[in-house]
Amino acid sequence: MNKNICKIQFLNTNYSPIHLNQNEQLAEHLTIENSPILFGCRTGICGTCLVVIEGDIPPPSEEEKELLEVLAPENNQARLACQIQLTNDIKIIN
Repeated sequence: MNKNICKIQFLNTNYSPIHLNQNEQLAEHLTIENSPILFGCRTGICGTCLVVIEGDIPPPSEEEKELLEVLAPENNQARLACQIQLTNDIKIIN
């Protein structure tokens, strides 16, 4: 596979993996039809899209960190799917 393409897998689901270009915003490509992830605001303030990530991605912004400290304290794999910038293959556990 092209190294500029990231594979996103949805573990523990029947959803097929998707492939996106590096640095794309994951939330722009996930809909009810192709994702088990629920979305509310898509801006990182509601916490609806909280997931656990396996894989190497950039750290959360300060704003995302604040919400993660409330929603998933002490879970360094927790992220808001709407805020993920793709840099590598990831596995999503939600």
